[in-house]
Amino acid sequence: MSTQTIIWVVIGVVIILVIMAVVSIYNQLVKKRILTKEGYSGIGVCLQQRNDLIPNLVETVKGYAGHENKTLTEVVKWRNQSAAANSIDEQNVATKGLKQAMVNLLAVVENYPELKADAHFLELMQELSRIEDKLNDSRRYYNGTVREYNQTIEVFPKNIVAGMFHFQTAAFFAEDVEAKKAPNVTFQ
Repeated sequence: MSTQTIIWVVIGVVIILVIMAVVSIYNQLVKKRILTKEGYSGIGVCLQQRNDLIPNLVETVKGYAGHENKTLTEVVKWRNQSAAANSIDEQNVATKGLKQAMVNLLAVVENYPELKADAHFLELMQELSRIEDKLNDSRRYYNGTVREYNQTIEVFPKNIVAGMFHFQTAAFFAEDVEAKKAPNVTFQ
């Protein structure tokens, strides 16, 4: 075999190896992006369960404390905003508002001992607590997949392939900075 033939074979092998590496990296990026979307979908399922439960909770409280209309209206407003959220940022805002509205609702409940003893109310609160636990687990899973995906996009040489195919970093579900402070309970 001539030297020129050997050079062409080596160049061909190198090109094939580069193509295989690019395809492999691309497939890894796609798989991680799918896992991130799956994680977000899991959060959506929990949010839908919570959003379905909240009107029942509001109606139960309304039966006992109907004159606390402002508080009940806030809960419904933020629940609707959560259901209508189309992005992680919108969901973060809605979650923060709903959390504060629920704190205010629970403060109203404290004023009605007969409501706290109501079996239906207790059942709804237990279910809400279970859903919140599942939601927290889903958020942790999602943020873990986002971390892995974003790291993969940023690391050399995968960042080159990610850039070639326009892979964008995913947003994390934000930690509520207000969670470190005691909640502000307001009655209006």
